[in-house]
Order: sequence, then structure tokens, then C-alpha cells
Amino acid sequence: MTPTPDPVRRPNETAALFVFNTLCLTAIMAFMPVIGPVVRGLRLAEWHGGLVVTVAGVLWMLMARYWGGRSDRVGRRRVLLRAAAGYIVSYLLLAIGLDLMLREPPPAWLALLALMALRALLGAFYAAMPTVSAARIADITAPEQRGAMMARLGAANGLGMVLGPAIGGLLVKDSLTLPLYIAAVLPLLGTLWLAAKLPSDAAHEPRVTPPLKLSDRRLRLPLAAMLLAMSAVITAQMIVGFYAMDALRQEPGPAARTAGWAMTTVGIMLILVQVGLAKARRMNAARCLAGGALLSGVGFLLVPVLGGAGGLVACYAIMAAGMGLVFPSIQTLAANAVTADEQGIAAGSVIAVQGMAMVVAPLVCTLLYGVRPWMPYVVAASLLLLVALAAAVQPRQPLSARTMP
Repeated sequence: MTPTPDPVRRPNETAALFVFNTLCLTAIMAFMPVIGPVVRGLRLAEWHGGLVVTVAGVLWMLMARYWGGRSDRVGRRRVLLRAAAGYIVSYLLLAIGLDLMLREPPPAWLALLALMALRALLGAFYAAMPTVSAARIADITAPEQRGAMMARLGAANGLGMVLGPAIGGLLVKDSLTLPLYIAAVLPLLGTLWLAAKLPSDAAHEPRVTPPLKLSDRRLRLPLAAMLLAMSAVITAQMIVGFYAMDALRQEPGPAARTAGWAMTTVGIMLILVQVGLAKARRMNAARCLAGGALLSGVGFLLVPVLGGAGGLVACYAIMAAGMGLVFPSIQTLAANAVTADEQGIAAGSVIAVQGMAMVVAPLVCTLLYGVRPWMPYVVAASLLLLVALAAAVQPRQPLSARTMP
């Protein structure tokens, strides 16, 4: 598949991809502000919430490279639409299951198993969304334009991070599951539009997926950076509700709303930073990665220093400003490091490492939280400083060397 060097020739397709990713992430993020109150409502421990997210991360990790490699072989449209159908059904099952369990809480072990199974399904199918979308953008974008296009995809995801917490945080006062029912409709709308705009796979030439390994030296920096950066992000998402309840001494309802405002602020900052980045004609991905990781690390370090709900939201804004530079840079580094035939499996590798972070980070951060509420934030800041250092010493590779087979 030869990349089309001008993405503006496919405005309807790229717009549909962006909206589709926005709505799918909105659904995921609508769950995050309520996870703390849900765990408490089902009489589970904090680390049980971490375990639930960890199981989703296992399936995400296992399936991302599968989806990416399969889209290289059979085409982007077929894989993306089939995975979207599975995701929609899985999300609806999650909403119904939580509704039933919160009305009449089952034994703790049964509630935990049910949550693990439902989140595992979501993780397995959602892994295809960012993987195949990024691969498709790489297909139709020239290497020098990929930074801007990946930033636009990041801005679309940032919008999902605004809408999701807004749904989860603002509607939670009526019901912990009402936001989930509303959010379950959104991926369906995005899928219908995507199906109408995404081109057919009829012209796709079936091929064997290149044997791209996670240990491939071309991907060392983007994969290591994604592992550490995503671990920090998961930490911020997982414990914000608990931190509001314990460190800020808020009741479950207000704590969920504080978490919702914090995550909404994250989405707004991601949009602003990535929209600005999308306007850049050229982008030094390694430098953007180093600067963004450093800035985000400062935000994490400030959480224990600044008090109150306003201070927490301000820290999350700083974190997000840095992450707005980090994630497009990682995707750009990965896409530009491989050939056209490897775009799907390379994007899948990046997403698989995101899943790997979801396996380790939730349990680690919740266990650290049990020691001291501030400790996960300090550890996350340390990880981001490592990312900044690794990116700063990365030697610049000529563009032709990164893109030629």
C-alpha cells in the first residue's frame, strides 16, 4: 500500500476517523470518574479497581499487535468496523452489568470477576481503534506531515477526554450508571459515520505481516517512552477519585465530580496543545517528547504541594500540557521508523505497550497509594523524567533512513 502524500485529499475520511476516535474514547473516559465510587459501592478494595483495569490492559496488550498486523494483511476498513461492533456490544454489557450489581450488590468475589470480564472485553476490542486509525493515517500521510496529523488525532482523543469526564462527572449525581448508558450510544454513532466514509478494502493487496518484534531497535525509544508515559497517565486516572476522597476529604459524589473536572481539564489542555502542534509545518519529535515529558513530570510533582480541588485540577492541567507533546511525538517516531508495509504492526506495537502499562501501573499505583496518597504521583514524575532524558540524548536520524525499506 503506497502512502498518499497529501491527507487533505481525503478530508471526509480523516474527519470520520477523528470523530470515531473521539466518541470511542469518550465512552472509555466516562467510566473513569465513577470507578472510585463504584468500587466502594460494590464493597471492593482500591486494589480491586486496579486489578480490573489491569485485566483490560492484558487484553489490550495481547490484541493490539493482532489488530495492527491483521489490518496490514486484509485491510483497515474490515478490521476497524468489526472491532467497533464488538466494542459497542461490550460497553453496553458493562453498563447493564454495573447497573444490576449496584442495585443488589453480589458477593465481592463475584462482583470482581464480573467487572474483570467486562473490562477485558472492552480492552480487547478497543485496542483496534487507535492502532488501525494511526496506521491508516500513516498510509495516507507523507512522513514530514505525520507529526501534524498524529497531533490532530491526539486532539480528537483530547476532545473525548473532555466529553467523557463531563458525562461521568456531571451526571453521576443522578446515577453512577446513567453516564455509562449515555456513553454506550456514542461509539455506535461514530461507527456509522466511519462506515460511510472509510474506503473499501477492495484494492488492498493481501500480504504477510513483516516480522516486526517489540525488541526491534528502530522502535526502542517510542516503545520505552510509551510504556513509561502511559504508566504515569494511568496512575493519574486511577487514583484521582481516591485522592479526592482521602487527601481532600470529599464525599463520594463530590469526589467523582472533582475527578471529572480534573479529567475534563486534561482533555481541554490536550486539545489546545495538540491543535497548536498540528499547525506546525515540521516537528522535531524527539525534542517535543523530551520537553513534554519534563513539563508533565513537573505537574505530577506539584500534586502533593498544592492543596484543595483547585490545586489538583491545576496540576492535572500541567500534566496534560506535557502529554499533549508526548503522545503525538511517540506515534510520529514509530511511524517514521518503519516502512509502509509495517505501519499496522508498528502502530499495534505502540498500542500493545500502552496495554502493558495498563497491566502493571494500576496495581502498582494503587498499592503505592495504600502506603501514602502522594507516593504514586512522585513515582510517575520520576518515570517521566527518565523519558525526557532518553529523548534528549536520542541521536537525530535522517528522514530518508527512517522511511526507506
